[in-house]
Amino acid sequence: MNAETTASLATAAGTLVLAVATFASVRSANRAARTAERSLLEGLRPVLVNSRLQDPAEKISFVDQHFIRLDGGHGVVEVTDEVIYLAIALRNVGRGMGVLHGWLATGVDNPGSEVECDPRKYRILSRDIYVPAGDFGFWQGAIRDPSDPLFDALKQAASDRTRITIDLLYGDHEGGQRTVSRFSLLARESDDGALSWFATVSRHRHLDGADPR
Repeated sequence: MNAETTASLATAAGTLVLAVATFASVRSANRAARTAERSLLEGLRPVLVNSRLQDPAEKISFVDQHFIRLDGGHGVVEVTDEVIYLAIALRNVGRGMGVLHGWLATGVDNPGSEVECDPRKYRILSRDIYVPAGDFGFWQGAIRDPSDPLFDALKQAASDRTRITIDLLYGDHEGGQRTVSRFSLLARESDDGALSWFATVSRHRHLDGADPR
């Protein structure tokens, strides 16, 4: 083997070693970047659940100046001839502020049904509602059109004291990490005949990025 061939082989070997080292370095950098991104998103991610029973009650007003009292760990289903008022006491157990976007509700007892993942099918809130990280807050909604099919369904559910399922659509304060959390309102009657609605959460579904389910 002459000197020229030896030099060529040495150059090729050096290039291969450099290429392998570069590939490993890039792969490691990409892995570190993904880890950093996940860590950043985790710091922004809200996770909403029902609030605790010992959380303070809140006084909530609607756009028509209707007021309701919302106790910790509870919801409200208030039916009139023209409006149905709804609310749920929430707690954010995530690290980021939660911004509520929309909601879906049904009067059918179907907590195990598939969660709707199309944001366009949700009823958009008339204002942003914020739930701080590690703190409590609320969701509120109203149906003001008696001809709306949901009006009669919820009215019947409230009358029959059937479980009411409500899916809340929300995300972080930058508009990302959209999530749907499924809540249920369960009617309970006290010994004195007073009716209350307990709130529970059962499922969380991520709409942006990979979903573990």
